[in-house]
Amino acid sequence: MRRSIVNDPDDLVAEALEGLVLTHPTLLELNAEHRYVTRKQKARDKVGLVSGGGAGHEPLHSGFVGTGMLDVAVSGAVFASPTALQVLAATKAADAGRGVVQIVKNYTGDVLNFRIAGEISGDDAIDTEIVLVDDDLASDTGEDDGPGRRGTAATVIVEKICGAAAEEGRSLKEVAEIGRRVAARSRSLSLALAAGTHPGDDEPQFTLEADEVEFGVGIHGERAKERVPFTSADDLTEQLVDPLVKELELDRGDDVLAIVNGLGSAYPLELSVVARALHHRLADGGIHLSRSLVGSYVTSLDMHGVSLTLMPLDDETSRLWDALVRTPALTW
Repeated sequence: MRRSIVNDPDDLVAEALEGLVLTHPTLLELNAEHRYVTRKQKARDKVGLVSGGGAGHEPLHSGFVGTGMLDVAVSGAVFASPTALQVLAATKAADAGRGVVQIVKNYTGDVLNFRIAGEISGDDAIDTEIVLVDDDLASDTGEDDGPGRRGTAATVIVEKICGAAAEEGRSLKEVAEIGRRVAARSRSLSLALAAGTHPGDDEPQFTLEADEVEFGVGIHGERAKERVPFTSADDLTEQLVDPLVKELELDRGDDVLAIVNGLGSAYPLELSVVARALHHRLADGGIHLSRSLVGSYVTSLDMHGVSLTLMPLDDETSRLWDALVRTPALTW
């Protein structure tokens, strides 16, 4: 039986957001009514950035509110989109007079509610642009009429680079354009050794045999299309890396940014072993891993797994990635 450290599961998200803001009182403020987190010191004369989605993926999104990233992050219930009214309130809070970029992971509820909020915000003379993040290679069916690829850990890259562009004073269109370019050039792939368990539930979302790995799992616990045999960390990493390299058409001499992301229960030793394998695998192909994050940034409750995200870098995206950032979950 899986137990959780909670009071009432229905109060979990609200209490967690309050705890985050109490932990970072100089950085964050909480709007409890609409369940969003904003910067303590509201930025002026810049494009606003708002993102959000269901809870259960922390530190995404609330942990990335601050200088150099988001202005506002809005949260739904666990694995459930915030409402359109929540998103509208968050969009208004993010506006500093130059419009708002809404960064949205490609899930039906999120896309619908952010679009509705964007349309309504026009009544308040707030210009908005949506940047859709759809990096998950495992959900790429190739069907034009389907929902498309899911949005996963590339969201962190989009939020960081858009955040830096906004801090530089770029226009609404320019910030949105670079966000879309980053999203289009990013791909992710994940695997899990064990599923997550919803707070208050006794059983995980799915079960695996001891010799099985769920390959291509989603961050809401979506089942993958296939299961592969359990094997060494190097072999599992290779199975993640090679399809990403092929999809992005990476070649010798290319510079890339990588996120080695824990999905909830993967511990730092495991993630560092995966990072080691990633470095060596890319180096074997002459690809330079010049920047990386290793840690749990986009989680799926307590899922025991890892995702890899790759994005080829150029001079502009390297500079924007390196720009100052100060948030609870990412600072340099």
